Amino acid sequence: MDEDYLHDLFASLGDTRIRRMFSGQGIYSGERIVAIVIRDELYLKSDAETDGLFEAVGSARWTYTRPGRAPTRMPYFRIPDSALDDPDEAARWIEVANAASRRAAAAPRSRSKRARNAVADRASS
Repeated sequence: MDEDYLHDLFASLGDTRIRRMFSGQGIYSGERIVAIVIRDELYLKSDAETDGLFEAVGSARWTYTRPGRAPTRMPYFRIPDSALDDPDEAARWIEVANAASRRAAAAPRSRSKRARNAVADRASS
């Protein structure tokens, strides 16, 4: 997806950066990821608080699939097609994603399974 188009679309966030990632792009506000572009499709950050909004308008969730493994449901939904043609609607959906991104950044980080196991191993020694 064209970077100039993405910068225009996400202008309401102010400090927007676009970085290459995976086979696509990550769209950041400051240090927080707000959206991703995968296979030329734009997906907005979501969480338990906003999943229902995306589902109510029929947006598809990004699902990551690796051979031999079960699909992983990622916390991103495709931006509604109507928002791509309406800057005001796009700004509303982008703010929904930005709020989900802020909540994710503020949430305490859980330790990885390996780190939890190492702590448990030390405690049992």
